[in-house]
Amino acid sequence: GFCLFDTKYTDYSVMNTPYGRDLVRDFADAFRAEGIRIGFYYSLLDWHHPDFPIDSFHPRRDDENVAELDEGRDMHKYAEFMRNQVTELLTNYGKIDILWFDFSYPDSEYKGMKGKGKDDWEAEELIATARRLQPDIIIDNRTGIEQDLWTPEQVQPTEWVRDDNGNRVVWEACQTFSGSWGYHRDEQTWKSPEILIRMLINTVSLGGNLLLNVGPTSRGYFDKRAVKSLNEIGEWMKYNSRSIYGCTQAEYTAPSDIRYTQNGHRLYAHIFAYPFRTLVLEGFADKIDYAQFLHDGSEILYEIDEEKNKVTFKLPVVKPDTLVPVIEIMLKD
Repeated sequence: GFCLFDTKYTDYSVMNTPYGRDLVRDFADAFRAEGIRIGFYYSLLDWHHPDFPIDSFHPRRDDENVAELDEGRDMHKYAEFMRNQVTELLTNYGKIDILWFDFSYPDSEYKGMKGKGKDDWEAEELIATARRLQPDIIIDNRTGIEQDLWTPEQVQPTEWVRDDNGNRVVWEACQTFSGSWGYHRDEQTWKSPEILIRMLINTVSLGGNLLLNVGPTSRGYFDKRAVKSLNEIGEWMKYNSRSIYGCTQAEYTAPSDIRYTQNGHRLYAHIFAYPFRTLVLEGFADKIDYAQFLHDGSEILYEIDEEKNKVTFKLPVVKPDTLVPVIEIMLKD
């Protein structure tokens, strides 16, 4: 419930700290100055607000006097409070591209206390407010009402995400550098830079976007492990970003140790298990104009077997010095 922006609907905000400045305005201005679009995360849960009813997720659900603590709380007033704050966020900071609500749990129950879902949030009115103020905004589906963006969390899908009717949807995988969304000193399950890059590739190869979170320390810095990973991801992207930006799931099926992405007539083969001397890909016998490594732009020679409809790429014996080598394949029109 702590607000990082200047709000007139609660005193529980950054404005009443020694910092005393609107952090949301600071980062929105900084991102916009670099040409980066702006997205806001808004927690539907607010354990500090006096009208938020104690439920199955609330940290005070085990208090002996929980019934007394919960007395008089009014969910309708809380829903109105959220609409007022969303109005502030979508009015005072220019064009906002994404509004990321988090989260609904209607099926949760604990000692007779229920969870909360779309009816509790008055989600239809909340979303209508957002769209009235920012008609082009992208909204996730965590209010309990399907919107623009599906958000599987801490799991990597194995196929393009679909809705209940089997239709493909716009989606992003929500992942962390470690096992925690916030900074956790003693948390040791940090993912390696190579694993993070593979997660990015896997996601794009299935038509998705990767949301990758890292929490700062209480001093406002990133953990050195996060900095190391960010630098290595940046170094890989410096040479291989063509295989990510503007790409999506390919029209071809990749072998088990390869992940394809595609952008028009450019097909990208990401090599997860580097083979000895040759890489055989099927279904391309009459479709290739040219092939090269992305990390250095060096040409890759290949042989075509038209009878078996396969191509054999001739690779260096030693794996290139990059975490995940990528072959850019130029396809014929």
